[in-house]
Amino acid sequence: MLDTMLISGSGRETPHRAFGLAAATVLLTLSCSQAWSDNAIEPDADTMLRAMTTSLVALKAFSFDYDVDNEIVNNGGQKIQFSASGSATIARPGKLFITRKGPYADAEITFDGKAVSVYGKALNVYAQIASPGPTIDEAVEEVRMATGLDAAGADLLSADPYAALTSDVREGSIIGEAYVAGIKCDHLAFRGDAVDWQIWIEQGERRLPMKYVITTKWVTGAPQYTVRFANWNVAPQVDAKMFQFTPPDGARKLDGIVADAIGDMSVEDVQ
Repeated sequence: MLDTMLISGSGRETPHRAFGLAAATVLLTLSCSQAWSDNAIEPDADTMLRAMTTSLVALKAFSFDYDVDNEIVNNGGQKIQFSASGSATIARPGKLFITRKGPYADAEITFDGKAVSVYGKALNVYAQIASPGPTIDEAVEEVRMATGLDAAGADLLSADPYAALTSDVREGSIIGEAYVAGIKCDHLAFRGDAVDWQIWIEQGERRLPMKYVITTKWVTGAPQYTVRFANWNVAPQVDAKMFQFTPPDGARKLDGIVADAIGDMSVEDVQ
């Protein structure tokens, strides 16, 4: 799923959106047995997806870089793609630091286990949101509900990514092998009622996601949201100070921050 903590907003209305964008709905958490009984994921595809999510859950601290492409269909029916880049450092269960630089925002999100701080570097403004709990899942959901900002690939960052990813899935299959940034991957495709999505999983021992694509199929033009992951570090040297936000000199505190149509940060100053 803070899609931003990788601040972004895909505009989808299901859990499959990541540091996505214009607000996603509440992350549904179903048990693995429920997910299996309600859909028709091919066994081999299910095995690969479970291997990836098991690898993610096993990581206590990790970091990665990412690029996102978010398609918008304008009033003339033309698809326009907006791109952004950033990085994320996660320390489970309740610490994260994420950056995002897009066409209209240069932002950072920090979670220290108690509060989420969103800082807009270009404007030197920030806002803070108290989390209802000490985990990343709770912080991501609170930011989603309060601001519309989401973490790029937020479903992949959850405590139970398999349940998050399969909550709306009714079909899943293996497409084949492919290369992402020169890395050999297994390519899987899944279908749900509102969105279809694909994922490319690194082959080998790590089984980490390299690319994640969500298609909002019932929106005119079927726009897509794409996250590409790079430079995974599964044993980073993490400085605890990274997760402690201190307002820079002259920074102005705002009453609210929201996501715009492409998932970048805009501000509401209602002081």
